[in-house]
Amino acid sequence: MGLQDKLRAIREGAVKQIPAAALEVMHGATQELQRSGAADRVIQTGAALPPFALPNQRGELVRSADVLARGPMVLTVYRGIW
Repeated sequence: MGLQDKLRAIREGAVKQIPAAALEVMHGATQELQRSGAADRVIQTGAALPPFALPNQRGELVRSADVLARGPMVLTVYRGIW
């Protein structure tokens, strides 16, 4: 199963589990983001990120330039459990 098939299955499963009123709010928020043009301003897949600094799991500030000086870097963003 390819990525698009997996994403489609997730969407279809969500529609069955999320109340209609909540889905309406979610779809409205998605449409508003699309109208705002925010998606046109995000960093695209494969693009280089600008230098940044973020706290690690211990709260220590980690600078991307310092990490990249040691070799390739993988950045993972965890949005949490909603």
